[in-house]
Amino acid sequence: MKVLFIHQNFPAQYRALALALAKDKTNRVGFITNHRGQELEGVTKIRYEPARAPHASTHTYVQAFERAVLEGQAVFRVLQSLKASGFTPDVVCAHTGWGLGMFVKDIYPDTPLLLYCEWFTRYQGSDLDFDPAYPSDINDVLRYRASNAAILVDLDACDGGISPTHWQRSRFPDAYWPRIDLLHDGVDTDYFQPRPGAKLSLPGLDLSAAREIVTYVARGMDAYRGFPQFIEMLGYLLERRPHCHVVIVAADRVAYGPKPPQGESYKDWMLGKVPLDLSRVHFVGTLPYGLYKQVLQASSVHVYLTRPFVLSWSLIEAMASGCLIVASDTAPVREAIEDGVNGLLVDFFDSLAIARRVEEALDGGERLAPLREAARRTALERYALAKLLPRHLDLLQAYADKQRPNPAPASFSPA
Repeated sequence: MKVLFIHQNFPAQYRALALALAKDKTNRVGFITNHRGQELEGVTKIRYEPARAPHASTHTYVQAFERAVLEGQAVFRVLQSLKASGFTPDVVCAHTGWGLGMFVKDIYPDTPLLLYCEWFTRYQGSDLDFDPAYPSDINDVLRYRASNAAILVDLDACDGGISPTHWQRSRFPDAYWPRIDLLHDGVDTDYFQPRPGAKLSLPGLDLSAAREIVTYVARGMDAYRGFPQFIEMLGYLLERRPHCHVVIVAADRVAYGPKPPQGESYKDWMLGKVPLDLSRVHFVGTLPYGLYKQVLQASSVHVYLTRPFVLSWSLIEAMASGCLIVASDTAPVREAIEDGVNGLLVDFFDSLAIARRVEEALDGGERLAPLREAARRTALERYALAKLLPRHLDLLQAYADKQRPNPAPASFSPA
């Protein structure tokens, strides 16, 4: 099978799938990306480069679409070269949203196009109108609606798509639901697994003697992942828990959503508002997977907060690691966590309530051990890569054979 992946980053959600395909030497696996550096064995990486950035004079509502067209045009030129060299893929997989799949069918009209449908912007009932601290004006509303143009072009052209969660799939227009299969990327539950009694010792940070370790993981420190609420929560928690340490695994940047006031980082802004004992709050940045896994395994309580947005891999990795999880009671989280069954849910905005739930978890001891076990069991049953990767491979083969499985139901009820 000849498979071509297209993603702005590399290898992103396609890592496990690309590696699995590349292990079979009868397959040919290509990956078109704008990412430099990393390589995958057996995967031919091809870089594209947009001809220019969107023009400053472009209307603000359509700058995202102009950027998508430029990205799609650059990908199209790579596809032209591949076709001229005699390469025609059996299936193309592209992440929708950045224009990467926009012109695939114009060069390979008979090749199935399978989209990764991660997010469709909705102004109401989703991430954009969730937090009253960050109100949007009518220009934002119009810009948000226009920002979906590239996704709609992709959806019109594609043969099918996959979305990792019910919640994310439900954001897409219902007319396209029959084309979008629900299929999570999968988490390596053999790699992420509990290690009872684990101690934490990182380069430059030895917490092996710590009695309580509260952990927080995100790509950045921003409002979308509840970083301000988490720091406010620590103001309450650390006063009451003199032996508690906190490990924050995140880059000091905004990964999603609005920037903080006055151009500061959220870290600087929140530490200026909430005085904390920084001898017990450890900002370790991003970590290699081996060290990150140790953080989860040594966690006494893991806190995960998010707006109604894309569900993080880190939550499922924490569940697979048997973490005792305190998480925001928001739609994407409720799909994975049931309060009192495999974790504890709490109001995203109530920092004091978050602190109290974390204390409840810290004090729970063996009484709450069943929640850890249930979190691990949920990860194994619903999100294990060992179960889901064969389904991804079967789906690709079905598309390559022009035998798409039965369509997804036209309607469904998000969990």
